[in-house]
Amino acid sequence: MLSRFAAVLATILLLAVPCAAADEDPYLWLEEVDGEKALEWVKERSAKDTAELEAVPEFAEIHEQLLDIYNSRDRIPYAGFQGAWLYNFWQDAEHVRGLWRRTFLDQYVTAEPVWETVLDLDALAEAEGENWVWKGASFLAPEHRLCMITLSRGGGDAAVRREFDTVAKTFVPDGFFVPEAKASVSWKDEDTLWIGTDFGEGSLTDSGYPRIAKEWRRGTPLADAVTVFEGAKEDVSVGVYSSHQPEGRYDFAYRTPEFFRGTSYMILGGRLVKIDIPDDADMQGVFKEHLLVSLRSDWEVGGRTYPQDALLAIDLNDFLQGGRDFEVLFEPSPRVSLGATRSTLNHLLLSTLDNVSGRLYRLTPTDDGWVREEIALPGLGTVGIGSTSDVDDTFFFTYTDFLTPSSLYFVAGGAEPKQVKSSPSWFDPEGMTVEQYEAPSADGVMIPYFVVMPKGFAADGTNPTLLYAYGGFENSQLPSYLGSRGPSWVSRGGVYVLANIRGGGEFGPEWHQAAVKENHQKNFDDLIAVAEDLIKRKITSTEHLGIQGGSQGGLLVGGAFVQRPDLFKAVVCQVPLLDMKRYNKLLAGASWMAEYGNPDTDDWDYIKTWSPYHNLDPEAEYPEVYFYTSTLDDRVHPGHARKMVARMTDMGKKVYYYENTEGGHSGGANLNQYAYSGALAYAYLWMMLE
Repeated sequence: MLSRFAAVLATILLLAVPCAAADEDPYLWLEEVDGEKALEWVKERSAKDTAELEAVPEFAEIHEQLLDIYNSRDRIPYAGFQGAWLYNFWQDAEHVRGLWRRTFLDQYVTAEPVWETVLDLDALAEAEGENWVWKGASFLAPEHRLCMITLSRGGGDAAVRREFDTVAKTFVPDGFFVPEAKASVSWKDEDTLWIGTDFGEGSLTDSGYPRIAKEWRRGTPLADAVTVFEGAKEDVSVGVYSSHQPEGRYDFAYRTPEFFRGTSYMILGGRLVKIDIPDDADMQGVFKEHLLVSLRSDWEVGGRTYPQDALLAIDLNDFLQGGRDFEVLFEPSPRVSLGATRSTLNHLLLSTLDNVSGRLYRLTPTDDGWVREEIALPGLGTVGIGSTSDVDDTFFFTYTDFLTPSSLYFVAGGAEPKQVKSSPSWFDPEGMTVEQYEAPSADGVMIPYFVVMPKGFAADGTNPTLLYAYGGFENSQLPSYLGSRGPSWVSRGGVYVLANIRGGGEFGPEWHQAAVKENHQKNFDDLIAVAEDLIKRKITSTEHLGIQGGSQGGLLVGGAFVQRPDLFKAVVCQVPLLDMKRYNKLLAGASWMAEYGNPDTDDWDYIKTWSPYHNLDPEAEYPEVYFYTSTLDDRVHPGHARKMVARMTDMGKKVYYYENTEGGHSGGANLNQYAYSGALAYAYLWMMLE
């Protein structure tokens, strides 16, 4: 299903002088991503610290294990329906950049499918002399012959888009080409694209995303594309897209002033017709001529009140004519929240979270209303709706939990699910246990968390323990197989903890909204509460407790160790936000002000109380933090990590630093880089916590 804005990501000053002016920051030069002085500092610092971490006894073995795991030929080749074909992007030791390939369904469900290579990215990169990283392909339905392939130089969000013919298996001569940018592209028809990109001065928002959406006809210069819709410079993004359904094409436009808030329109007869729903609701798309809407707040309309987190459906024509009698397809409860929605030809698929365990349903519209049936799952774990067909009612879903390798299930029409593939088991779960606990936060709210305990666990306070959390942008942290953490951590005697803190989406929009802006301190309070509860239960102790988080999670662990340096022995802070005075001026940072607030206004009064960079104290005894970022991260600026390291170093604090020169916000451009960075992190954790 389509959402209004597919992007979520979620994503100082003087020593010991909180709230100093930004122009007093002596480390601003480290914000020059490609500055000669900055890169020399990065090179020298990374080389010194990685050499120390590589010397940790556990590093070499863990590195080899992770290389085997990431490059394994036995892992599930996840694939997506495109007409009669199933497409897969595959990387391994022999195909570092990757193969884009395809097969038919009858082949795919076998143990050893026969694949047809469509594009060899290693060969393409060598032939063109480019550091291409695969970012996906967008097909034109219903033929699925033409697509726009997205390629990034080094892994950043900014990318090149090129038209490709999947029958000829070649880029289309003189076809559509979009220069490198954080663009949005959607097929209208075979000869037309909807496009938002960098059209020159004034065409991007403060967040670096398209401000202008245009209609681009084949055979005409991009500069001649016709403007369809414009937003404001202060918006996050605007765009236009088409949803190709069996009954026809629907054209939409959207304007997103801030995360989780915006306005959607239908394009009817060349006119923009506003879809009259709350600006914080999510227009999920159209299915079987029904408009689907999910709510982030209660909505009183048509004489009824629909609750927050509900999923609603209404006949589209009826809605456009003023009807507001919605059918409720999902209604939440205190610990049950809406997950994902997808569709096949005749069914709407819906996943939910029940106390952080997944459930899966199939909904069918009939003349007498919607019929709902639950699809049986193997257990109380995490379910993910995989690829769905738009020509029949076949689809895939995945199931996993902490100790169970991911399995892929195939469903044909109304038949029972059939397991068709499973990931390898990378560690022996015998003797390991999983428990779910709750910890009271500072305001009394109970925060759930999972604990994965190794074989021979004893509650004596001596267990090396890794606590992971995210807590932002309504992103849910769910139980999943410990494919890398199992052999690298739990099998070696470590305890792994996953915390479901506020700011996430585990219990619906309210759980997220409880920790935004002026309430963001609750994000740190929740993590600290879980840490204290682990110690109280003697699962671990301060000398053996580490925390890890990336992006928003990097801000989380950065703030946690600054506020409570006594509580943690180790901190893995990855691609983090840290300088919250300047975050809105760096790359995509302006798009996150709905989450954190605007530091250029009175919001700074509360932001400054938890901005990690501004609350460093030269007198405090901090853990020896490990910071990891990427030069080519064009979402969260590497300057955050660079400046934090520089400031702490000048304070005389011992820290570790690694900056990958490519990889974007994910931190890696290929599987080998993920293995290396993972091994560094685990080596650091074992060095600090054992």
